[in-house]
Amino acid sequence: MKTIQKLFLIFLMFCSLPSLGQQATEVKVSGKVLDNTTQQPLEYAGVTLLSLTGNKILKTTVTDKKGEFTLVTNPGQYHLKIEFISYKPTLLENKQIKEDTNLGNIGLQENVKLLKSVNVIGEKSTVELNLDKKVFNVGKDLISKGGSANDILNNVPSVNVDANGGVSLRGNGSVRVLINGKPSMLTANNGLEQIPASNIEKVEVITNPSARYEAQGGGGIINIILKKNTIGGLNGSVQAGLGDPVNYHGNLNLSYKTEKFNLFSNVGGRSRDFYASEKRFQTTTKNGLTNILNQQNKQRRNDDTYNIYVGGDYYINPKNTLTGSFYHSTLFNRDTTNFGYSYYNGGNTLDSAVTRFENYREPQRYNQLELNYVKTFDNKDQKWTTNLQYDFWNDDENQDISQAKNFPLPKMISRLTSRNIESSDDIYIQSDFVTAFSKDSRFEAGIRTDLRAIRSDYWAKADEVLLAKYNNKLKYDENLYSAYMQYGNKINKFSYLLGLRAELSHIGISDRAGTFDQDKKYLNLFPTVHLTYKLPESAEFQLSYSRRINRPQFWQLNPFSGLSDIRNLTVGNPDLDPTYTNSFEFSMIKRLGKLNINPSIYYKHTTNYFQFVIEQTPDGYFVSTPVNLDFEDRYGFELSSSYNPFGWWRLSWDFNYYKFKQQGAYDGKNYGAKDQTWFTRIGSKMKFPKNLSIESSLNYIGKKQDIQSINKAQYRADIAVSKDLFKDKMSFTLGVINVFDSMVDKRVTNTDTYYLESESRRFGRLVSATIVYRFNRKKDDKDRLPDE
Repeated sequence: MKTIQKLFLIFLMFCSLPSLGQQATEVKVSGKVLDNTTQQPLEYAGVTLLSLTGNKILKTTVTDKKGEFTLVTNPGQYHLKIEFISYKPTLLENKQIKEDTNLGNIGLQENVKLLKSVNVIGEKSTVELNLDKKVFNVGKDLISKGGSANDILNNVPSVNVDANGGVSLRGNGSVRVLINGKPSMLTANNGLEQIPASNIEKVEVITNPSARYEAQGGGGIINIILKKNTIGGLNGSVQAGLGDPVNYHGNLNLSYKTEKFNLFSNVGGRSRDFYASEKRFQTTTKNGLTNILNQQNKQRRNDDTYNIYVGGDYYINPKNTLTGSFYHSTLFNRDTTNFGYSYYNGGNTLDSAVTRFENYREPQRYNQLELNYVKTFDNKDQKWTTNLQYDFWNDDENQDISQAKNFPLPKMISRLTSRNIESSDDIYIQSDFVTAFSKDSRFEAGIRTDLRAIRSDYWAKADEVLLAKYNNKLKYDENLYSAYMQYGNKINKFSYLLGLRAELSHIGISDRAGTFDQDKKYLNLFPTVHLTYKLPESAEFQLSYSRRINRPQFWQLNPFSGLSDIRNLTVGNPDLDPTYTNSFEFSMIKRLGKLNINPSIYYKHTTNYFQFVIEQTPDGYFVSTPVNLDFEDRYGFELSSSYNPFGWWRLSWDFNYYKFKQQGAYDGKNYGAKDQTWFTRIGSKMKFPKNLSIESSLNYIGKKQDIQSINKAQYRADIAVSKDLFKDKMSFTLGVINVFDSMVDKRVTNTDTYYLESESRRFGRLVSATIVYRFNRKKDDKDRLPDE
């Protein structure tokens, strides 16, 4: 812990600098900066306190989201200068400051001459920082246009999506992904590929959630917010594009608002091809003999997706609103995979060669019905919301696999067919009440029920003969009941939010053959604490704690797996228990003129931690299974920052470094790992005359070792160019993802009896072109979000 202690002390010394030298006689100068024409607040406007002689800079700060600022200084007479990109600077001269002074509203006038050459009028900040979450606004993200939710997440700081669609936060895979603040089956089994990037308004990253959020997700919560338009009258946009490899996509967004109704809709479709590949090299030693296997897999994956999202608000009266919506997604997944196996004996001489060809088909349909009621009161800080959501989905997985021996003599070995029909019914009910006892206090309470029933009917045949081992039906039921309350208040510069959540879990999993029948119930309490101390000159300290749970997901419990590659299987563990995490975080938010920084130090202690273990079968094949280990300790440092060196250029840098230790035993064997790693993302966005924009990013993930394997480092570079046409009614974007074709997942596992080395590519270089046309809607028009 010495390293983290040193970081913590340096962090405290750095953060305390703004307050050094303050005296008891200091006074506050405050005000609010607005656009002189629209009266809209201007965030990140620069405010400078100058001396009367020589205009020496004494103090600087920037405005917050409300356009407000506060400076602390000694009593005296000063000049005050206010500046903002593409606005004329304003100088308030000879201001006599004897006591706390509020200068009121300060209007800035647009610099028309400047606007003719550089169009950068008050663009919304890409990142917003709140008490218990970070919000990433992705509406202007050029790189992800024409892509999916996975492409969006891969450009969000602290978040990574691996080759199999697995999402991690700060390198931690036990993260909960929500849609509009609620659970969804679209977040499982790489279902996020079905959500078009054009449907997403913003992404919330919640590293240490408060009690209002479900306790699931030891690594935190990622909340994807979908768009709901709210501009008056009839308006909308049309988007279309194409790419290489095949990426045809189209999207129609319409909304119509009157005094009593607000109707919104989004209809889209997409057809994409992916070309993936994998190389595996393994040596096994048995009875003193060594055998070698060289394996090469090549896959072509085709996904056709259709989405429709329709809904509306009914304003019953000024204090009662009813909202209903329906979301449907259909995915047709068609894959073909060639497997090639070359076996060598100890003398490195080819012994045999086998090929295996898989034809995979999977139609998947997802439906979601939602009804939401919001009631407000005379007290503007009081609100009651109730939400009902029903999800029902099904998919039909079909495999047709043929295997042949090519060497030493050609021979057809077998034909394998399988089918897995899965379906789920999910009901979600939540009701929350918020009120305020005073100007700065806030009380919140709510109840919630999650009911999920998944059924999986599976069979497999070898040469038309039913395999009894794989003829089974899985039944999974997950019933969660929870309640919470939290209270927050503000005392001068100090704010706090204290919460407690209780969750009752009842999870049952069984099969038709009776090989297992697990039924588990547990009641848990989850306290949360969030403390904030606000310093002068736009600086805040945040200290938070939360207790979290990570319940195994259905796919981690399901012991039936696809038979694509029987030599390398991944199967679930029906007896997997939940993990529990105590999470601590200390962070700061600081604005230094054009530079915004958010450093954080965090620590997580997880008990009953689960990790995948690779075991070798008597046939020399390998099976990967999740098991419970004793614990994991993880601590690290994260820095999120943005810098505007010029009005037309925005830079961002995100860096995360962490250490971890994993320890436990399974099946009589001890497993453990101790390592450190880091990852970073550098982003750039430049806006030039004639409405031309260029956005680029570079992502790097360092090498990491777990309990059995070493994951090699990897990096990815993306770039996009955008041009606005016809007075911003039309935009054209050209983007390239994975410019250098460098997204390669390399892993090495080395034990006393075998050595495994793999190299896999989920996709290569992706090029896409997208065009958007808007009618009765401006490029910067805001969308209504579920909580508004």
